[in-house]
Amino acid sequence: MSGHGPDAETFEKATAADTTRPDHITDTMAFMFETPAVIRPTRYALESSQLQGEYYRCWQGLKKHFNPAQV
Repeated sequence: MSGHGPDAETFEKATAADTTRPDHITDTMAFMFETPAVIRPTRYALESSQLQGEYYRCWQGLKKHFNPAQV
């Protein structure tokens, strides 16, 4: 499985956000899809794309907030 979801900074910001009012986001084209299939990119895709080799680092500051006693 590959990591997905918000990075640490986005998670903390969203957790503290005022959700009583809607937030309109513009000028973005982010998307995500999931599949049970194994994704096997071609050599061309891997060599010609703009891969983010250090992408995993955006989750390094993610703190644990789950408390099983509160479930």
